[in-house]
Amino acid sequence: MSALTGGSEWSDVTPLSSWQALRLLVLRNYIVYRQAWKLFLTGFLEPVFYLLSIGIGVGQLIDTFEFNGQAIPYAEFVAPAMLAASAFNGALLDSTYNVFFKLKYDKLYDQMLATPLSTADIARGEIAWGQLRGGTYSAAFLLVMAALGLIQSWWALLALPAALLIGFAFSAVFMAATTWMTSWQDFDKITLVQLPLFLFSATFFPITAFDGWLRWVVEVTPLYRGVVLCRELTTGAVSWASAVSVVYLLVMGLVGLVVVRKRLERLLLT
Repeated sequence: MSALTGGSEWSDVTPLSSWQALRLLVLRNYIVYRQAWKLFLTGFLEPVFYLLSIGIGVGQLIDTFEFNGQAIPYAEFVAPAMLAASAFNGALLDSTYNVFFKLKYDKLYDQMLATPLSTADIARGEIAWGQLRGGTYSAAFLLVMAALGLIQSWWALLALPAALLIGFAFSAVFMAATTWMTSWQDFDKITLVQLPLFLFSATFFPITAFDGWLRWVVEVTPLYRGVVLCRELTTGAVSWASAVSVVYLLVMGLVGLVVVRKRLERLLLT
């Protein structure tokens, strides 16, 4: 009789809504990382150090740069690129190493699927957390930029939503890539992607430094689209390139989200 009662009670359990599942997974990550808040400093300090050493240090040797017809100091040219890099770093750190450990070693996602959560819920929750981590870095970096007087336009109010969009796009794609990794050695491939994107996405010099097909290759890379978006917003030199970047990053994130869901279903449900 008790078994029947237990079965009846189990059948009465209602699935979580998408919003409830998202909130639950983000809260879980927050509780885990609350005791390890120092880990958040790694992704934030790196672009700050680059800004101080290259943007301001090297900037003393460079007069101004022209961007979209405006002459701006070198530090103001580099700072928004570091803002985009902050979102990029946060998304990468959380959506690769941490996701791999949960998937392959901790078997956390297998445990989650024993609850009313679905693979779609897991994908949205983990991507949202990576996005929030990148957004936290970006918000702090924006405060650094404001304190240093590197923001010259009210368009900069949209820079934080732009950074969240960058975090969403990269969180989804990097989490999707992580589902194909089989060992920690595979993360060398992530470095092979991360470093060239960081150095050659018009972060420290204008896109006009590239010629011909190489310039076209750089212009279609995702971090370059994020750099363009943040740079146009913080300098106020907004053009159609910002709209192109928004659409590009949004589509990139949505495609990554779909791939993550399909990969989790294949890895965990078959």
